[in-house]
Amino acid sequence: MTISQPSASASGTFDVVVVGAGFSGLYLLHRLRRAGFSAVVLEAADDVGGTWYWNRYPGARCDVPSVEYSFSFDDSLEQEWNWTERYAAQPEILKYLEHVAERFDLKRDIRFNTRVEAATYDVDAERWTVQAENGSTLQARFVAMATGCLSTSSIPNLPGLSDFAGPVLHTGRWPHEPQDFTGKRVAVIGTGSSAIQAIPVIAQQAAHLTVFQRTPNFSLPAGNHPLKPEEVEQVKATYPERREYLRRSRSGATYEYATVPALATPEEVRRAEFERRWKIGGANFMHAYTDLVKVREANELAAQFVRDKIAATIRDPETARKLMPTSYPIGTKRICLDTDYYPTYNRDNVSLIDLLEEPLQTITANGVRTSRQEYPADVLICATGFDAMTGSLLAMDIGTTDGQSLRKVWAEGPRNYLGLMVAGFPNLFTVTGPGSPSVLSNMVTSIEQHVDWIVDCVDHLRSKGLATIEASQDAQDAWVDHVREVANTTLYPQAASWYMGANIPGKPRMFLPYIGGVGAYRGKCEEVVAAGYKGFVLKPAQARAAA
Repeated sequence: MTISQPSASASGTFDVVVVGAGFSGLYLLHRLRRAGFSAVVLEAADDVGGTWYWNRYPGARCDVPSVEYSFSFDDSLEQEWNWTERYAAQPEILKYLEHVAERFDLKRDIRFNTRVEAATYDVDAERWTVQAENGSTLQARFVAMATGCLSTSSIPNLPGLSDFAGPVLHTGRWPHEPQDFTGKRVAVIGTGSSAIQAIPVIAQQAAHLTVFQRTPNFSLPAGNHPLKPEEVEQVKATYPERREYLRRSRSGATYEYATVPALATPEEVRRAEFERRWKIGGANFMHAYTDLVKVREANELAAQFVRDKIAATIRDPETARKLMPTSYPIGTKRICLDTDYYPTYNRDNVSLIDLLEEPLQTITANGVRTSRQEYPADVLICATGFDAMTGSLLAMDIGTTDGQSLRKVWAEGPRNYLGLMVAGFPNLFTVTGPGSPSVLSNMVTSIEQHVDWIVDCVDHLRSKGLATIEASQDAQDAWVDHVREVANTTLYPQAASWYMGANIPGKPRMFLPYIGGVGAYRGKCEEVVAAGYKGFVLKPAQARAAA
């Protein structure tokens, strides 16, 4: 069943309301239609794309190979689309999503410029009411939050920010109009993944670029290059086998996984292997040995290799020292991939300011003042990341008529079952929510698995004459404990990363994604279904049960 495109302010009743029109929302809408459900997607932007709609900063691109960071649900779609680079840039990914929306006629069931502000479950009517800022009010049996893991920008609370006389830009909410930095003095605050991609591009144009670093990041060469026609043809010829491998793999992407530990490998062999993977480029470096993210001594071997590369690349020893991370294990913050990031600091028009050594005091009308001096700037760019994984969900007022509130339930950190549902919130699904592999995986592989699970679940309820499903409290508690226990077998919790919520002041510290692996997680979800949705409570409609 499908519906015609309504006006943005219209209301309506549907089987499923989907929030978000990125990879998750588009595939959800397609699957729900095929299954015969009435569905509508609510999207805050004026077009599809999600993360790739908003993140238009210079140099923005994916860090998963483009031929794998794509949908697998349609064979002809795979065959007709030709990726041009090993790692696709933002414009190409957005063009791909626009193509998907057009090819499957999805936009007629998407309401753009419709930002959801609240969702309330009526426990008596067994129905959700979803309210948007533009006045829209919709009702549905089910709500699926396809809001993305990295979609709520973290706007820094910098003293004096409102006094700055020039443009203030955020990498996560970049203007759609081209930004010309020719002849401009540009200040960038932050050196995370977005900044590491943007800095080399901006430096080529700006009169001077001043980078304000809060914490140095490990970055690996992406090794990006145009894809040759024979490379694309080879991938297309083997897509079925490749996709099945990805679904059962550790990360949902093709990596060369080691079988031996670094600490049991002779030094000359180990360095040669690090060097080989460094030259190939990409995150494959972190899979060189089995103990790199589990044993601190092994991790330090990889970290020092990268520090040596930084020292060998950057001419000024003091700048090189500032760029070398020493306070956390490599890989425990999101590993960054770059094109000429470190060489950029050899340019005469680029300066690095270490805010640990000279703290930022205030933003002035004409620049940035630290404890040592004021640095002039005409443009200020905040590359300060996201309120990851929970920010978009908690930005909405999600609750129930019997007093449940997601903000209260998650006040000390997110608690859910399999990253899919929260106890006490019937018929509410979260796509790649906290407690699932999500950001530790190829997101598209994980998105497709979650969407398939959700649609199959809703279809199961329909076929069995059931009205509601929700996670049981016991299953939820056990899963939260399991996610924490698995994380604690690694070095990940030792870093003050956004994986831990540490980048947001006041955000509870807990490891947000599931590190047990994409294949293992998929197996768990399949076991749950095979056991009659073990850990979930399924109920018929209240009126029917009473009768």
